[in-house]
Amino acid sequence: MEENEPLLLEGMADFSLPPRAPNGPPRRRPSDDEIIDVSTTSTPLERPSGLSDNESDYGSQSKTYGTYNASEESELPAGVGQYEDFHTIDWLRDIARDRLRHRHIVKKSQESCWEYVKGFHDAWSGWVCVLIVGCAAGLTAGVIDIGANWMFDIKFGICPQQFYFSKEQCCWDSNDTHFGDNDCAEWKAWPTFFGAHDPTNGWYYLLSYIMYVFWAVFIGFLTVTLVRQFAPYACGSGIPEIKTILSGFIIRGYLGKWTYLIKSVTMMMAVSAGLSLGKEGPMVHMACCIGNIASYLFPKYGRNEAKKREILSAASAAGVSVAFGAPIGGVLFSLEEVSYYFPLKTLWRSFFCALVATFVLRSINPFGTSHLVMFYIDYNSPWFFFELVPFIILGIFGGLVGAFFIKANIYWCKYRKTSRLGLYPTLEVLIVTLATAIVSFPNPYTRKNTSELIAMLFQQCGPEDSTDLCDYRRNFTNVNHGVETAEIGDGVKRALWQLSLALIFKLLITVFTFGIKVPAGLFIPSMAVGAIAGRMLGVAMEQLAYYNQDWVFFKDMCNLNEACITPGIYAMVGAAAVLGGVTRMTISLVVIMFELTGGIQYIVPIMAAVMTSKWVSFTHRSYG
Repeated sequence: MEENEPLLLEGMADFSLPPRAPNGPPRRRPSDDEIIDVSTTSTPLERPSGLSDNESDYGSQSKTYGTYNASEESELPAGVGQYEDFHTIDWLRDIARDRLRHRHIVKKSQESCWEYVKGFHDAWSGWVCVLIVGCAAGLTAGVIDIGANWMFDIKFGICPQQFYFSKEQCCWDSNDTHFGDNDCAEWKAWPTFFGAHDPTNGWYYLLSYIMYVFWAVFIGFLTVTLVRQFAPYACGSGIPEIKTILSGFIIRGYLGKWTYLIKSVTMMMAVSAGLSLGKEGPMVHMACCIGNIASYLFPKYGRNEAKKREILSAASAAGVSVAFGAPIGGVLFSLEEVSYYFPLKTLWRSFFCALVATFVLRSINPFGTSHLVMFYIDYNSPWFFFELVPFIILGIFGGLVGAFFIKANIYWCKYRKTSRLGLYPTLEVLIVTLATAIVSFPNPYTRKNTSELIAMLFQQCGPEDSTDLCDYRRNFTNVNHGVETAEIGDGVKRALWQLSLALIFKLLITVFTFGIKVPAGLFIPSMAVGAIAGRMLGVAMEQLAYYNQDWVFFKDMCNLNEACITPGIYAMVGAAAVLGGVTRMTISLVVIMFELTGGIQYIVPIMAAVMTSKWVSFTHRSYG
């Protein structure tokens, strides 16, 4: 038995002792061999009705209790070894079984070399299991990232030479010296197949609009059809159910192979359809599916529900690590948010599993940038003490947005459940997808992939940037100087107006999107709303510093040939604030954002915004 396991059985040994007669001799405690003999005496177990023979879904419980000889497996009476669906597990009994099994293995390992090898295998099987889970989770995340990028670009055009290339991959081999918005000769937009070649022409724009809406609705229809027909449990985020399962509840089929396969495919399709959702939350669900399937390779975990949850805790950490490229944040997320039973050995195995998953994803390099996520920062601009005021304002905004979203989404889910809308989930998905595509296309910031939008809002403007967000009246004449603060141009004014519309649209459409019968994560939409608000506030603070450089706040910071204010930092803090207000995460969220950006000096602003967001959201909390 492992030394760091809690001693939960010290008071349970009396359960196996015979009753003591009045005034009789004291009871004799049986030996381990006698306990083993008693525990292996059993009667056949009837399989519950409705469970197929080939079902390897979650909840398929061991038929043995105290089976220490692999060649002589015994079965338990009905109701003892098998947990029914939607029932809770017996933590004490399952840990007792594992303790007895371990005692028997230690005793048998002294009899022969083969038994010693078997005991050694049992000792390191947990590490092998989390190694398999980490490799599979990293591989799955890499395939999903690549597939989602390709399917998203399908709405705009295709690469005729290699149809499986995304727009960026298609233009890698282009001989063009300059191309805007990743357009190149090798990439063919859909209007060109209908004879429209001038992007400034109205017919070209209309054809692009129609094809964008068509592909979005078509992909959304395929997504909801696959989910409803093959894996109804694949819809939603999955994190609330994972928390329920890790607390000891049985939901048979929720972590099965079909749920894993269908959710892997439909999550790519849901993101590609342009819906206001993310794939980070479902990543945790899929990683736990992998952990559940892999646990059956090792009877130590596959036949013991309490021990299996150690693997599931490690798998949830791997899911967050590949979603954000944050292995430490993934471990803290598993510890803070989802896990119920988290002994010390599970902490080390969770860290190892997250590390392996991150390494595999980094080896795949799905974005071709040597980074694990599409949004990251590459600047090291300082922040100043007085900026804590706007950072706290972003925290208040994040808390209010989180409270509004939770209340509005709960109200809409109740309406869906009590109205006829709940009887037509496919129609609801099509309506939401159609409305999202029609409203998103005219605005360039809602037309983009949400991860690309966040990356754009996080980045600092440089001499090579020609987007509207970087349209400042600057003259880059000295290569030794950094990006100085300047007056905004017409492009920035136009971008701020479009971003304000995108903020309202993203916030409202996410209320209706989260809850439909497709895989849906909440992390990316929340970060997008916060990043938009943060970028807008950052530009406002930047202009305030530019026009008032003689103020005491800006006097010492605006004469260094550098930017007084970096709007990208505000976007990053705003993303963390809104995400904290919606999910109520604190410690793990700060670490995830730190690993995401790589800037340790931004921990204090993120902490201030996240804590403020959590306090504000708690004052308006609703219980659903």
